Amino acid sequence: MQLYTIAFIAFILVSFAFYYGVGRIARRGQWIVLLVASLVFYWFCGWQNLLFIGLTALSTWLAGRAFGSLEQRSKKERKACEDRAQKKEIKKRYTTRKRLVLAAVLLVNFGVLSYIKYADVLVHAIAPHNGWSAGILLPLGISFYTFQSASYVIDTYNAKYEPEGSFWRYLLFVSFFPQLIQGPINRFDSLASQLYETRSFDFKESRKALLQIGYGLLKKFVLANILIKAVNPILDHVDPGMPGSLIVCGILFYAVYQYADFSGGIDLVLGVARLFGIRMSENFKQPYFSVSLGDFWRRWHITLGAWMRDYVFYPFALLPGIQKWGKWLTGKCGKHLGRTVPACVANILVFFIVGLWHGAESHFILWGLYNGIVIAASDLLSPLWDKLNEALHVNMEGKAHRVFCIVRTFVVVNIGWYFDRIERAGDLLQAFHNTLFNFSSDLLVTAWHMNGVPTQKPAWAFIAVSCVFVFVISVLKERGVDVEERILALPLIVRAVLYTAVMTLVISSFAFAAQGGFMYANF
Repeated sequence: MQLYTIAFIAFILVSFAFYYGVGRIARRGQWIVLLVASLVFYWFCGWQNLLFIGLTALSTWLAGRAFGSLEQRSKKERKACEDRAQKKEIKKRYTTRKRLVLAAVLLVNFGVLSYIKYADVLVHAIAPHNGWSAGILLPLGISFYTFQSASYVIDTYNAKYEPEGSFWRYLLFVSFFPQLIQGPINRFDSLASQLYETRSFDFKESRKALLQIGYGLLKKFVLANILIKAVNPILDHVDPGMPGSLIVCGILFYAVYQYADFSGGIDLVLGVARLFGIRMSENFKQPYFSVSLGDFWRRWHITLGAWMRDYVFYPFALLPGIQKWGKWLTGKCGKHLGRTVPACVANILVFFIVGLWHGAESHFILWGLYNGIVIAASDLLSPLWDKLNEALHVNMEGKAHRVFCIVRTFVVVNIGWYFDRIERAGDLLQAFHNTLFNFSSDLLVTAWHMNGVPTQKPAWAFIAVSCVFVFVISVLKERGVDVEERILALPLIVRAVLYTAVMTLVISSFAFAAQGGFMYANF
């Protein structure tokens, strides 16, 4: 059941009616309506999916309960004991048990995820002609709900909050249907309390939700689904005669396509959740206005970056061995390297995992390492850049410098998209070679036609209009403007024209757009 089908619209309407009707009347029964709706949604997407999400939910819920039980028993035994050494021994014993539970539940869940995502790729890489297959399709949203459930397990292990007592309420947190297709990766302490609240229908908030849904539809259908028809003919195969100018066009189209597809889908799911009064975590914040690659990753797929920061970067960087290494470097090489080098290694590890999260194929790994190495190099060389800017009398707070940083970051990010999108190593090397040494802008039009890139003028007019629309909205948001509030404050006739224009673009785009789901549903 895709988000953009008539079936999904009917599903939302029925769920909406029950949520604010039967669920409200039943008093505190709204969360049950959401749970039933989520399970029904998942059932229609493939009943086998329920087995995987059920395993994840049950194992992580039981782990959380086990942590709570072990902690209570530890406190009880320590309270009954007067000897200080024995108290430490009791605490140590129960901490070991908790660690064993944590390791076991993470191993099971990430083991299942790894087997489903990577078994075929690894076997085919080792023995490409053996014909073996794991025979399991990637269950919808498994990466997202596995990471989300893992955060709950780790947080309850660290006693950040009390474990959820009801399995069914916890199952709703794991299976809440808007987040299953492509995230965001929500945290229990910010989402669960919202899911269990009883709320009344909020007309203004629903209008804002519909605005967000409309914005998502514009990005997904008018930009992403049309642009993909230009991206694939260029980047699916790069031959020696393809001019670098066409490859650069393909990469730029891909940059817009990927942002429109992913952020458009996120707008859709956030808008759907808002219809039920639920505010899920923000996942994009004008990433192409970033002033550095590190800033870009604080704005792009925010919840994945935050997950990696909290559960990989900090735990690794704070390991006793890493801390000891940092102190040694401080003594031998100075404070900057002592502080920066361990963080750089942690960053490279994080982005290696981010690349692996996207897939086991080598181009994803290279893309992740590229990002990690560039960020690490930037941190290591920061004193040099500061001295250079000082020597050149660069106004670091000036608008010109900010624009330069945005353009520079955009170029760095787009170099990374070469690794991300071009799958074969030979094509990747050829693409870089042609970009640098065979740009040939005079051959662009000829190569455009020879490679089958769409030429329909209405399609490119739709793309241009939508790009302007998205750019203006992004600028306003970057300046802190509440765009939804501003739109709702417009005169009725102006709003009617705006809504009509957007829906006309969306509906008309079907004549030119490719049909298909969301890119990040594959991850």
